Amino acid sequence: MATEKISVYNLADLKNTSDDAIPNYLNSLKFKQSHFLADVRLALGYSAVVVAGACFAWDYKFGFESTKIYTVIAVVLYMLLNGALTLWMSMVEKGTVYQGLAPSGEKITISTKANKNDPTYLVTITVEPKKGGVQVIELAKPFAAFFDETGRFVAAPFQEILASAIPAIGKQDPKRVKIVSQDKLDANPELLEAVLAASAADGSASGAEPTEKKAGKRRKA
Repeated sequence: MATEKISVYNLADLKNTSDDAIPNYLNSLKFKQSHFLADVRLALGYSAVVVAGACFAWDYKFGFESTKIYTVIAVVLYMLLNGALTLWMSMVEKGTVYQGLAPSGEKITISTKANKNDPTYLVTITVEPKKGGVQVIELAKPFAAFFDETGRFVAAPFQEILASAIPAIGKQDPKRVKIVSQDKLDANPELLEAVLAASAADGSASGAEPTEKKAGKRRKA
C-alpha cells in the first residue's frame, strides 16, 4: 500500500506509523478489534474537558464570588479525572495499540514502545487462548526492516514479521509466514496445516505439471 514518507530519524513518527499499521492489518484478516481501552481513555479525557468548560461558563455568567464553591468542586473533579486518565494510560493501557479477538478464538493484546535513541520497534504480544494458559511473545525489530531509505512504510515485511511470530495471525495469513521453526509448527498443528495449504495453493497456482519420462528406443545391433 502507498504511504506518505516520514523522516527516518524521527522515532515518534516511525513508531506511530507502525502502530497504525497493526489494526489495519489484523482487521483485514477478520480480527474483531475491541475499543474498550480507547473508549475509557476518551471518556475520562472528555469528562475533564466538560468539567473545565462548565467551570468557565459558571464563572463567566455568574461571577467568581457566587460560584466559587462550584469552582472548587470543578477543580477537584478535574484533578481527579486527569489523575485517573494518567493512571489508566500508564497502569492499564501500558502502550497497548491493539486488542481484539482472532477468528480462531484467541484474545490478542499488542503493546509497543521505542526507547530513546534506539531505532528498534519493541512489540509485546499477549495471546489468551480459549482454553489453556496465557502466551507472551516479545519481538524486537529495527524500523529499517519495514521502512525503506526514503521513509516510506513497506507493509509486506511488517506483516511477515507478525504472521511468522504469532500463530493466531499466521493461521489467518499463512502466505506471510516466513522462516518458522519446526518446534513452533509442531506446537501449533492448525498453523502447520495453514502453511501447508498455502504452499499447496501456490504450487497449483503456478500451473506446473509433472513431466513424464519417455522411454528411449533401443538400438538394434
